Amino acid sequence: MKAAPFDYVRVSSIDEACQALADGGEDARIIAGGQTLIPLMAMRLARPTLLIDINEVDDLTGISVNGDNLVIKARTRQADTLASDVVKERLPILADALSHVGHTQTRNRGTVGGSLVNADPSAEIPLIAQTLDATIIAQSTRGERTIAAGDFFESAMATTLAPDECLTAVRFPIWPAANTGFGFHEVSIRDSDFALAAAAAQTTLDSNGNCQRLSVAICGASPAALRLSIVEETLMGSDLNDDAIKTACANIDDLIDPQSDVHADAAYRGRVAKVMARRAISDARDRAKGELV
Repeated sequence: MKAAPFDYVRVSSIDEACQALADGGEDARIIAGGQTLIPLMAMRLARPTLLIDINEVDDLTGISVNGDNLVIKARTRQADTLASDVVKERLPILADALSHVGHTQTRNRGTVGGSLVNADPSAEIPLIAQTLDATIIAQSTRGERTIAAGDFFESAMATTLAPDECLTAVRFPIWPAANTGFGFHEVSIRDSDFALAAAAAQTTLDSNGNCQRLSVAICGASPAALRLSIVEETLMGSDLNDDAIKTACANIDDLIDPQSDVHADAAYRGRVAKVMARRAISDARDRAKGELV
């Protein structure tokens, strides 16, 4: 199929992009990588009346450390983020997750901001944003605002971003490196596919080897990436032994809402999500202890 007719404009600044969004109305869309939007348009599942190309907006590209945060501009390619030494050193959980995003060709065009805005319930970048309490930065002709990741993702393919807002950057908190470890696990039909279920965890241990800080989230088994606060609360202060982790993860059935589709039924997604969560927490613990590279 072919896309429905649309207008196209290429902008060179964030202000121009925001003005074009304001003028274009609710059916205007930003395009940078187009790895999801273009196929949806081809199938006429998306029918924007205006595409705003931001590929010449240099202010929307880059990775930097700002205090205790790693800031990634929205148009930064996923491949560049994966290759970044700063990301590998300061945010290794994101680097690990990015290695599971699509394949080389899609990462070469796909952007960090595009994945966040698309909000696929099985996508890895939104999962890490939820896990680490990232902050989304959005701009419009009305000004700039920040949105906590927990408030940004509403449901499948839906966010709280207003129609006239352009996502400009995301801030990931950097945890102190001492006694901190991460884990990431997912199951997919092929390496390049979206996860049937995935989990990410990051923990910091105290001097006695007990859990001082823990963040855990899953995707693929709920309408959006989901923080497992009940698991975090249950394990806080424990030594994160295998039995404690298994017991804590058994409590997430009431939190998740897996859906059946042609790839997997709801029961399978829910069961696998719990296993992925256990493995992610175990890896985070072992890395924090220096027992896993």
